[in-house]
Amino acid sequence: MKKLVLLAVILITYSGHAQTQEALVFLDAKENVSASIANPISILTQEAIDRKMMHDVSIDERDVPVTESYITTLKAQSGITVHSKSKWMNAAYVSGTQAQIENLLNLAFVTEIEFMDPDLNLFPAPNPTRDKFEIENMQGRVVYDYGAAANQIEMLAGDYLHEQNFSGEGMIIGVLDSGFPNVVGNPAFSEMISENRLLGTFDFVLDQVSIGGSSTHGTKVLSDMGAFMDGQFVGTAPKASYYLFRTEDAASEKPVEEAYWLEALERADSLGVDVVNTSLGYQDYDNPNYDHSYQDLDGVTTLAARAANLAFEKGMLLVTSAGNDGGGFTFVGTPADAIGILTIGAVDSDGVYAGFSSIGPTVDGRIKPDVMAQGASAVVVDQNGNITTNSGTSFSSPIMAGVVACLWQSRPEARNYQVMQIVRESASLFSNPTDEMGYGIPNFEDAYNAMQALGIEEVFLNSNFALYPNPVVDSFNISFPTEISSAVIYVNSITGKLIRKQNIYKDNNKIDLSNLASGMYLVAVKSQELTNTFKVIKQ
Repeated sequence: MKKLVLLAVILITYSGHAQTQEALVFLDAKENVSASIANPISILTQEAIDRKMMHDVSIDERDVPVTESYITTLKAQSGITVHSKSKWMNAAYVSGTQAQIENLLNLAFVTEIEFMDPDLNLFPAPNPTRDKFEIENMQGRVVYDYGAAANQIEMLAGDYLHEQNFSGEGMIIGVLDSGFPNVVGNPAFSEMISENRLLGTFDFVLDQVSIGGSSTHGTKVLSDMGAFMDGQFVGTAPKASYYLFRTEDAASEKPVEEAYWLEALERADSLGVDVVNTSLGYQDYDNPNYDHSYQDLDGVTTLAARAANLAFEKGMLLVTSAGNDGGGFTFVGTPADAIGILTIGAVDSDGVYAGFSSIGPTVDGRIKPDVMAQGASAVVVDQNGNITTNSGTSFSSPIMAGVVACLWQSRPEARNYQVMQIVRESASLFSNPTDEMGYGIPNFEDAYNAMQALGIEEVFLNSNFALYPNPVVDSFNISFPTEISSAVIYVNSITGKLIRKQNIYKDNNKIDLSNLASGMYLVAVKSQELTNTFKVIKQ
């Protein structure tokens, strides 16, 4: 039976019906589901398929795109604007008057409606939009050498991972933020650009490839992971590859931004992203009718929390900022409340809790934030290539996300939940967590040792091809599963162009790459029974 989700039985005035509302519109069964799942390359990239296979994540109906004819019909309805769509939830995010949205229930393919304002109160008098990046935008412009940036890495023992040659090679990080001006022309990212490790961009707010956006926030966030300025500044994952997605409109605060965030996560999953950093959070909106109460922040209720949990189920590892409401709302917002997300609070350069950092627990009693990193006077590179300091959990999150990516690089076959738990268990307060600090500050040397002790490698190698060493200097070897003795190897450029095809055998398993230029390649190993694909770095 069709129903209105979360719609109370209340008296609605005519003026209430005339106000613009926002809602999720849930749709009927998708088309071509069986055919799409049987031919997953039609809906996912090969990298996404390989990541799901490696982590034993099923490809299911949620991976199939929304039926486009439904979206076309919704767009044609009087007064309705379609802002976003979600394949995971099989829904569209729309705006219109309450009556116009309710009329969508007359369409045969609309099954439910969930209003963002559960009580549908009258729209109040507008208030000035609060700058959610107020803390981050208060700069202390100084000239730093490498040592200044080193503190935020060494606090986590992230430098230990770099010393083990784990700097993010082959890992793909998705960054969801408010704008990324001048990334291509910024000297901090010149190496990323020249090595073709900026894999793609998209603005979900304006539906375009350009991601300049309404804020410089994303550029600074990206720098704490991906920047490299020799002798001056190094991010925590300087050799990773990146997708940049704008999901936030810094000029306003509306719940549609949670829908853009969901859509970006779906795009990230389909592209094979491993780690996602989100230095965004939602609790209060321009229209207070949409505000999330503390009771809403139980990890499963808000649109952003549900999106995060779906992304977690799909095998990605999400890292997010706890928020800067330590002196206001107090508690972490969303998606920081989500069960399937690693939430990062802020400390100062001495590892002491920063008073602006949002705290826990969640309303259902879970520890949040999970762990901490430097967020007070964190070192960043701005949109002009200047090294400066900003404060906020917006920067403790990418500092942590980059190190997490390097850790996962050391054992890419590990599951996302295993990596997250190992990070928590390595932290300074794991045995005695607090509301302010969660489990404390992780030690990634300890986390690395714990990762190497995971008892999953033998089972994995007995049933999969493996490639070593990676990165490659001149050649690499392929180890074979127990029951397979021959295969065909395909070496492709990162854009998918076939460079080499070669037969390979268990007793003749070396592949020479000495004639290839430095960079990233996709290597597929195929037998009749099995296919594994690897991201290979040629040095």
